[in-house]
Formats: sequence, C-alpha cells, structure tokens
Amino acid sequence: MEGFLEHVNGVFDYMTSQTFAAAAANTLKLTLLAQLLGVALGFLLALGKMSKWSVLNSAANGYIWFFRGIPVLVQLIFVFNALPQFGIRLSGFECALIALALNEAAYMAEIIRSGLSAVSKGQKRAAHVLGMNNWQTMRHVVLPQAVRLIVPPTGNQFIGMLKTSAMASVVGYMDLLLTAQQAASATFNYVDTLIAAVIYYLVFTALFTLLQGYIERKMDVVKASERKQKLLIAKSGISGESRSAA
Repeated sequence: MEGFLEHVNGVFDYMTSQTFAAAAANTLKLTLLAQLLGVALGFLLALGKMSKWSVLNSAANGYIWFFRGIPVLVQLIFVFNALPQFGIRLSGFECALIALALNEAAYMAEIIRSGLSAVSKGQKRAAHVLGMNNWQTMRHVVLPQAVRLIVPPTGNQFIGMLKTSAMASVVGYMDLLLTAQQAASATFNYVDTLIAAVIYYLVFTALFTLLQGYIERKMDVVKASERKQKLLIAKSGISGESRSAA
C-alpha cells in the first residue's frame, strides 16, 4: 500500500510541476498548429484533385500518394537531418511542425474532397443559375453542407495528431514524451514520469472528444429541427392547458 501511495504522490508531483505543464502546452501548440496547417493545405489539395486541369489533378494526386506512403517518423528525421545539408537549418519545433503538417494535409485532402463531393451537382447548377460564381457557390452552398460531413473525421484526425505529435521528441522538441524521458533518465523513475505523461494525453483526448461531440450536435440540422419541434409542441400544449383552465 505504501508503495502505491508513493507512486500516486510521485505522479501528482510530476503532473503539477512547471516542467510538465510547459511540456503539455508545447504538445498542444504543436498539435493545434500542425492540424490547422494540415487542414488549410488539405483544402487546397482537395480542390486540386477535383480540378478539371490535369496538371493540378496530377500534382495533388502525386502529393497525396507520396506523403501517405512514407512513415511520419521518416519524414521527421528527413526534415531534421537532411535539410541542413541543403543549408536549411530549423529548430526542433519548426521541423516537427513542417513534417506533421505536410503529412496531415495528405489525409485531410481526401476527407475534404469526399465532403465536397457529397454535395449534389444539382445544387451547384442551381447556384450558378441564380448568378453565383464558383467562389460564391463554394462559400454559400457547398461548404455549409460539406462541413457537417468533414467535422467528424477531422476530429478523429486531430486526436490522432495529438498522439502522433509524440514523435516530435526524436527531433529534440520538448513535448510531453521527451520531458518524461529526460525526467526518468535523471531519476530512473520511469513509472511515475510516463504515467504522468499518459494522464495528460488521456485528459486532452477526453476534452477534445467532448468538444467534437458538442460541435457535431450543434451542426446536426435534423436533430436541431426535431428539438425545436418538440419544444414548440411542448409550449403549445402548456398554452392550451392554461387556456382550458381559464
């Protein structure tokens, strides 16, 4: 029992330390920025893949094939070790951000493309008949419908990015994993340090899962309309009862 309590106190001490708190913030910063850049670049790739221009289509397909076919760890090591040979020297954070964002863009391109393709061509033609240009059609007709399909897999990709960001430790970025490893190397207490890092990851995953579910519920038009109808029925029933009582 005493040994268990010692581990609990040790894990708590690591989790509440400034070093681990800073590492957790670094992990979140890398995850958020890499995912945002991946979504932005993935959107451009999706448009390129859907383009009628063979050059753009081929370039987008080639990019997706290339980055989906190479392990993330290899991309991280290449950016960190190979680019300096070409005179490009980046920090550990910059290397991790570039590698993770480029890799994520290949997966987000397919997710965004499938969401955009789900909108029927009839609605696009109707928008053009109403005088909308391509950008207006994309902004007012296609994107509002496609986003509802894109959000769920994007949330899953974000949680995956949170876990993949642990690979940034190989390029010297002070994230949760590298911080836990360094603390364990100094004290030889691998159990407490790694458990503290694991708890941080689990808490982040739980919070983002709840946020994803909240966003999906807000964007569910069918369920939202059903809730409004039930609310109206309930209000009409209450008003009817009050009139009968009067």
